[in-house]
Amino acid sequence: MAKKKKKDVVDAGEMLVCTNPKAKRQYEIVERIECGMVLAGSEVKSLRARAASLEAAHAGIDKMQLYLYGMHIGPYEQAGRFGHESRRRRKLLAHKREIERLVGKVSQKGFTLVPIRVYFKKGRAKVELGLGRGVKTGDTRESLKRKVDMREAKAAMEKSRSRNA
Repeated sequence: MAKKKKKDVVDAGEMLVCTNPKAKRQYEIVERIECGMVLAGSEVKSLRARAASLEAAHAGIDKMQLYLYGMHIGPYEQAGRFGHESRRRRKLLAHKREIERLVGKVSQKGFTLVPIRVYFKKGRAKVELGLGRGVKTGDTRESLKRKVDMREAKAAMEKSRSRNA
């Protein structure tokens, strides 16, 4: 029987660089999009060393171009003066139709583009964007309550199994 794999687990041939831990807590991800990234050479070297963070990053559309703002890529020491700016705006690569579709979705109230993870796929740097809707405090409380209920139900089932055995 095959095991179900988690969505965060990277497929074979992919190297995970970093993830956005707040994305799942703060947003309900409706749709996921894979985009390429336009990077300088020193940025690629730093990404391979996993010197990156998506903590304060967000994506946006400007003049029908997709950009990633606020992603931190640490400096690459061997680059010297030819290095890169750590938090610059980075262009993302996606098909024109996909960008047009995203413009329509993002213009709807409550939707935003959230970077979920950065990884290398076949030697190319990729970023996974999620089309997300902000989670309200009440939703968070409900999900916590649901988790507690599931945990209690699981414990009760294990207890009843141990009595029957």
